Amino acid sequence: MSDFEGLIERLESIAADLDEMALDRLREAVADGELVRPTDDKKLMQARRAIEKAAGVLRQLDER
Repeated sequence: MSDFEGLIERLESIAADLDEMALDRLREAVADGELVRPTDDKKLMQARRAIEKAAGVLRQLDER
């Protein structure tokens, strides 16, 4: 396993954790009767995309 592979796996795990947190926020909002997407959900998705982008860059480096 390369150094990059370990980091990629960790980043993928973090992205999955962020997905779960965002889903929890949405469930809470629905349970509370909110009709608007929670602001923190949007921020969590932004963070997840940034993590996925970082993992993608590392994958490219690992392919060299």
